Amino acid sequence: MLIIGIDLGGTKISGAVFDENGKQLYQTTHLLNRREGSEVGQLITETIRELLPTKTVLSAVQAIGICVPGISHTKTGRVWVPNIPGWESYPLQKEVEDFLNNPDIHVKIASDRSCYILGELWKGVAQGVKDALFVAVGTGIGIGILANGQILEGHTYTSGAAGWMALDPKFEDDYVQYGCFESCASGNGIARCARQLLQGNASFKESILHAYPIDKITTYEIFKAWEMNDPLAVQVIDRAVQMWGMAAANLVSLFNPEIIVWGGGVFGPAKKLIDRIYQEARRWAQPIAIRQVRFETSLLKGEAGLHGAGYLALMDWEKRKYNL
Repeated sequence: MLIIGIDLGGTKISGAVFDENGKQLYQTTHLLNRREGSEVGQLITETIRELLPTKTVLSAVQAIGICVPGISHTKTGRVWVPNIPGWESYPLQKEVEDFLNNPDIHVKIASDRSCYILGELWKGVAQGVKDALFVAVGTGIGIGILANGQILEGHTYTSGAAGWMALDPKFEDDYVQYGCFESCASGNGIARCARQLLQGNASFKESILHAYPIDKITTYEIFKAWEMNDPLAVQVIDRAVQMWGMAAANLVSLFNPEIIVWGGGVFGPAKKLIDRIYQEARRWAQPIAIRQVRFETSLLKGEAGLHGAGYLALMDWEKRKYNL
């Protein structure tokens, strides 16, 4: 028995064939190259075709899981992906099912944040855990929520849109577009905060970040400056640590998880801050729950979504097999 996982990102798509034990048999990757609308849908079906090279493989595949960087509406099979033009309500499930033309191969779609925690549950640091969270910090911030072994999606499938967590009583205009948490602690948010300080604060005129074109500064340059104890970078990263700790405290108090997995492009360079984030969380969280949770960085890193998509497919196959 084989399954396929598809991980759609903002710039590329990866696909892999797994066996039921999680061994990866084939993998392929394609760049989106600014494709839009149905062009991206076609690239997904082309990727699936590439992963089904023979009739033997086709007959062995039982399910396909697809990870999307947005919202998947389970009841309609449509997805909303803000970074892909034309995907405001894209009929992805129907397109893939029509391509397969095989009712024996089921297609399941889930958000990237849900797939991240599923990947860690299957082959990462959350194996054997029933209550876990994946905090994905990249361009934005999203949280995959596993509660009592089940993924929580919410009434309209937007659970885990953590960028809008309110962590500051003083409302700023940026919070309308990005959310409070994301404005200060996502990859793009950290870069925006640094640019604002460079432009408007004479106290940081000696910052080494002035060596870069202001519109080109990313978290990479900021963490590099932070390691050199640059005062501007230190202030920005300290603020992000505070936000990550406060958000984690709220999550611990609400969900009482066994583990919080930190991943995404920022973790990465922020991996060395995990102990500081935990200590900040201890200041705010329910005292018993915070002592019982582990903070870990993703074991799968950039492969979490791909493995999660594979596990999504496997769970669907197991439910059908055992009539669950």
